[in-house]
Amino acid sequence: MYDTLYISVILPLKLEWEPCYSVPHGMSSGKVETGDRVKVRFGAKEYVGTVSATGITPDIAPERIHPISSIENDLEKVLPEEIALWRKIAEYYLCSIGEVYKAAYPAMKITLEEARAAALKTARERREKIIRSMEERIARIEDRLRKKEEQIRTAREGTKKKLALEEGVAKIRKELDTAKAALEAARAGKAAPEGDGSDMNGNANEQGARLTLSQAQEKAYSEVKAGFAKGKPVMLHGVTGSGKTEIYIRLAQEAISKGKNVLYLVPEIALSRQLEDRLEEHFGERLLVFHSGITAAGRRNTAECIRNSRDGYLTLGTRSALFLPHHDLGLIIVDEEHDTSYKQDSPAPRYNGRDTALMLSLIQNSNIILGSATPSLEETYNCECGKHIMVQLKERYHGSGNADVEIIDTKAERRKKGMEGNFSRKLIDHIRKTLTDGGQVMILRSRRAWAPVLQCEECGELAKCPHCSVSLSLHKSGDLICHYCGYRTRNTGKCSRCNGSLKPLGAGTQKIEEEAAALFPDAKVARLDSDTAQNKSYETKTIKSFAKGEIDILVGTQILTKGFDFSRLSLVAVIAADTLLGLQDFRADEKALQLLEQFKGRCGRRGNRGMFVIQTSQPEHPIYQRIMAGDTECDISHLLAERKTFNFPPYSRMLEVTVRDRFEDRAERMAGKLADLLKKRFGMRPGAIAMPGSPVTGPYAPTVDRVSDQFLRCIRISLRKDRHLKEGKQAVKDIIRQFEKDGKYEDHIVIDVDPA
Repeated sequence: MYDTLYISVILPLKLEWEPCYSVPHGMSSGKVETGDRVKVRFGAKEYVGTVSATGITPDIAPERIHPISSIENDLEKVLPEEIALWRKIAEYYLCSIGEVYKAAYPAMKITLEEARAAALKTARERREKIIRSMEERIARIEDRLRKKEEQIRTAREGTKKKLALEEGVAKIRKELDTAKAALEAARAGKAAPEGDGSDMNGNANEQGARLTLSQAQEKAYSEVKAGFAKGKPVMLHGVTGSGKTEIYIRLAQEAISKGKNVLYLVPEIALSRQLEDRLEEHFGERLLVFHSGITAAGRRNTAECIRNSRDGYLTLGTRSALFLPHHDLGLIIVDEEHDTSYKQDSPAPRYNGRDTALMLSLIQNSNIILGSATPSLEETYNCECGKHIMVQLKERYHGSGNADVEIIDTKAERRKKGMEGNFSRKLIDHIRKTLTDGGQVMILRSRRAWAPVLQCEECGELAKCPHCSVSLSLHKSGDLICHYCGYRTRNTGKCSRCNGSLKPLGAGTQKIEEEAAALFPDAKVARLDSDTAQNKSYETKTIKSFAKGEIDILVGTQILTKGFDFSRLSLVAVIAADTLLGLQDFRADEKALQLLEQFKGRCGRRGNRGMFVIQTSQPEHPIYQRIMAGDTECDISHLLAERKTFNFPPYSRMLEVTVRDRFEDRAERMAGKLADLLKKRFGMRPGAIAMPGSPVTGPYAPTVDRVSDQFLRCIRISLRKDRHLKEGKQAVKDIIRQFEKDGKYEDHIVIDVDPA
């Protein structure tokens, strides 16, 4: 008589519990462990799940518990550290662990794993068949040998017959030795099938020579090590061009020399591609790369190398690399920690890569360093509170360099006819001088397409997306495209309301590229934005060509502001800078300050003095003045004080609840009811108008209040960062789940913790 084994399983579904299953007697001897992959039926479908616990006591009747369909022994086990991270993420970001599992092991990844497992199984069966055939052949050869040897014993000495038999025996023995050697080779191959990724480091290159750091870098490096010795995360605040990467490499080399592994996170794929060559010089085959720009098979191979590595590796990747099967991590690097690209907007888990990296460092008991020239206010606050340690690196690696700043008032320039299209004549002169001197130019425009808006000259109607409350953007191809839902239609040039003529307003990157090519016909002009970035080979080629000096002028969106290092770049310019400001977002000034400071830092490298030009119709704006004065530290202090006054993050924990419904009146009504429940729980009168610092604000319609035929209403909740924070977050989740259940309103409400 056997006791039934019950297990709990994590499924890739939005479930608030982990279903219980039984393991049939005799299935792999009933041996199931935490982390094993099992196939189970849930509802009408089968899923591959992960065993989260074994030997549990069910809280439902045994007859209601379904058996698992199979144990997927050919799929890799999930490590305990992976499950621990999933639980942390689910708890912090108020989602289910199943949603985190789905992000870590998406359907495509599982399909590839299953396909590979099936291929390996076929290969094993084929090898076993070959081995059996070889064994049978050896048995036949041995039988022939015995018969020949028996004939030799009965033959008379010295006869031709006996000599012939002896020659035949020698040949058979040689044939037998060859067959046995082939059998041993086949059996050895059976233990480790070719290409299984079992040991990536067998031929790994030795790490590159120890880097020579400048005096300022050595000082910062020592302070980082001292911070690690205290067991705290370190924030490396290094000005652009100060050589933060060299410090990262030195720290990574040390970790790997101790047999530890390293995770190096960057916010964008483009930045990863520029770093790859540089890191390969130092880490050779120890360098692994993981992001959505490489093939699914390539990502799978990277995951296998990490899982099976027996020596140190460095993984370079974007935020999704956090979900790899890491073990023995000695160091985590989060470069450009301030970048909003680290934030996952949709679907759940809506996590921030920076904060998740901090969770992972605790689970792995590893050191973690965050770096930026423009630290986020959250990181600045963490350092002021003593939770993290701030290390300053204020000297540029190749000397002073830096950039002069010039603000050009486009309103004044237009009055005196000083504009040619979207370029002021002052900027044109700066570009000409830069090109004449052999330098390169980057031009930032925050809007892609050819024209962001089309307006009817007769009735004033804007060409809008039929599914979203936004204007359609005109692309050079002649298509009108919605940058929210992807809706696309041909531009007829006629207003759908009155049949009047549609006139393009404003300029996107495509138009700026076109104007630059016309103004500077001898220059090589290229563009880099999310449209061109869809072609990964084009993106990589463009970045490499610009780095080699084969492109003179590069036009693009915010992707240009990332941590690129181009030695000949001496002029950077922002066109229509005002679109970076005025957003209905309490983080707007912080984001604009970071973006402009980062972009300014792209030029003036290698000790050369660069120039930063801002074209704006608001030259008096404080952000521009701070950039011009080089006094961003004062601005950070001002922004922190402002956040504290209004109880905004980092002085509170903010949750944004979004109600989505295809009926506007129902979205408004349900959001109002939910807001009243939340206000009641957090000590406010239902229906009360929120004042600055109120715990619950809304519901309100966001700037874009309709996306993909779904009307949106938002509620913001500010929770104090005290001992009741966890309880408060859980209360929000419980209220929403009960509200969904009572109103039969599932799948209409989204919770975003720490919205970007």
